[in-house]
Amino acid sequence: MTIRECYSMLNGDYDDVIGRLRSERLVQKFLLKFLADGSYELLFRSLGEGNAQEAFRAAHTIKGMCQNLSFTALERSASALTETLRGGELAGYEPHLSAVKEDYERTVAAIKAYAENPES
Repeated sequence: MTIRECYSMLNGDYDDVIGRLRSERLVQKFLLKFLADGSYELLFRSLGEGNAQEAFRAAHTIKGMCQNLSFTALERSASALTETLRGGELAGYEPHLSAVKEDYERTVAAIKAYAENPES
């Protein structure tokens, strides 16, 4: 699988990220590093603990990483969740969290598929 195919699978914008990072090697490096980030787990843990501030921070971090990596679908859902949590209240976030979960799982599956069989 090529990185471009991976981006297609995760509903991202390969042309945007390559324009920003200027090197497929760098795109690959940060693409694979995304899997090691703990923000997604922190988001769910914080919500489970009722910690709106920490949940907001985790959602905001996911949104920022996705903007930098041009993970378009996940960035949009994480952005909506971030805005819902911005006020410090844990009300009405569930539909946005569901969208983040779906987009995150698709993103991770695409990256893992790429990591198992990378080609330029």
